[in-house]
Amino acid sequence: MSHPVALKRALISVSDKTGLVDFARALASRGVEILSTGGSAAALREAGLQVVDVAEITGFPEMMDGRVKTLHPAVHGGLLALRDNEAHRAAMAEHGIAPIDLLVVNLYPFEQTVARGADHADCVENIDIGGPAMIRAAAKNHGFVSVIVDLADYDALLAEMDAQGGGTSLAFRQRLAQIAYARTAAYDAAVSTWMAEAIGEQTPRRRVFAGRLAQGLRYGENPHQRAAFYVTGEARPGVATARQWQGKELSYNNINDTDAAFELVAEFDPAEGPACAIIKHANPCGVARADTAIEAYRRAFDCDRTSAFGGIVALNRPLDGATAEEIVKIFTEVVIAPEADEDARRIFAGKKNLRLLTTGGLPDPRAGGMTFRQVAGGFLAQTRDNGHLEPAALRIVTERQPSESELADMLFAWNVAKHVKSNAIVYAKDLATVGIGAGQMSRVDSTRIGRRKSEDMAEALGLPLPLTIGAVVASDAFFPFADGIETLAEAGAKAVIHPGGSLRDDEVIAAADRLGLAMALTGQRHFRH
Repeated sequence: MSHPVALKRALISVSDKTGLVDFARALASRGVEILSTGGSAAALREAGLQVVDVAEITGFPEMMDGRVKTLHPAVHGGLLALRDNEAHRAAMAEHGIAPIDLLVVNLYPFEQTVARGADHADCVENIDIGGPAMIRAAAKNHGFVSVIVDLADYDALLAEMDAQGGGTSLAFRQRLAQIAYARTAAYDAAVSTWMAEAIGEQTPRRRVFAGRLAQGLRYGENPHQRAAFYVTGEARPGVATARQWQGKELSYNNINDTDAAFELVAEFDPAEGPACAIIKHANPCGVARADTAIEAYRRAFDCDRTSAFGGIVALNRPLDGATAEEIVKIFTEVVIAPEADEDARRIFAGKKNLRLLTTGGLPDPRAGGMTFRQVAGGFLAQTRDNGHLEPAALRIVTERQPSESELADMLFAWNVAKHVKSNAIVYAKDLATVGIGAGQMSRVDSTRIGRRKSEDMAEALGLPLPLTIGAVVASDAFFPFADGIETLAEAGAKAVIHPGGSLRDDEVIAAADRLGLAMALTGQRHFRH
């Protein structure tokens, strides 16, 4: 089986007919007989190609609205027969079965049907049966049969035939078989995932997911780790769907951090004004809202200028030239925004190492969906954290009520804290972060770190007082002890928002009253590990 296998007979049955006629014409010019079905056969005949209907070799017409056409021994025998097995050859001769050397199938567009919001019946009708069966048969018999499931492999097959005297090598067929099995697995994964959602099965017995290779990466989080970027086909705007205008290829860490930045900035409705988030190592180092994009960027930058160097900048509105001029004053890895105007693109064009991505929209922070994390021997699956806090849901539990501006800052800081690694503490003032403490084992330590960073920035900006004076604080989870409240009060904070729910809530609230703080409880937690 190591020698090339000549391609004399091909079965073509495709849903996506892009490039079909040119490919089939190239096969025919190389002496390949073409069998086909339904719309594929019609398209090829219309182009003037000779085609044999599958119905001619099965002796049965297509029936049941095309549901039954290739499920027949004349087809599957031609795909599965071992050419070097005497008994198989005898069976083929006895039953008039001719070998099929090449199968070209792309499946009914089930994923696209679901993505466009089709009804249940339409989705069911777009579940392919004969296609996966043929693909699996051809892939199993890759010792003799070549199978194509992606348009991207048309040219590769033709090149292989030319290099192998009209045939294909075993190594080439093995690669095609692996691609084929991955495709049917991904297809079945899409069907089972849709069906679980359709019937309301929240914890299906088996959960599968699949991705399509978007790009190979030089390495993973570290140079000794291999990595690649796969996309699922989800229509959620973000790094996976973005257009890259310029700059080097994205790295593993770039992709991870850019996703974090864009998901954060999407929390802020662009209709309510520009917002900017600057991310470093998947944590925000500055977030702000303002009347203009350039001002939002400047205020986010002033939260932690040191950490912003080499970071990721995300905007919730189109990037303009003035903001681009400001961004390029320091080294930035990636800028992502819904759009970028010509001035911005021209300014960035002079910075060859800066990547500019545009997405055409923002991800919906309230949309559902699943997230996954691998653990040894398995993976964890959960719905996306799409928790949203309405102002009316806040419970003010202190004697002092927050002012209108404090309340706005509390809601702003709460949205930021949702995207900070736990334990998360966010100081904010005038709709801008002024200190962030992230990823600490102790909530008090996060409180102190946020304060210290604020003091460092005040000194860098030449301000006489820490930026945390008069600020509000958001905590992603409750304060287990009063010491956290005492620490943020020492930093000059005037109000705090957190979920509540500690056994010592009364002590924590009493400490806030004693220190003159306003406190709001959300009843909702935002751990991010």
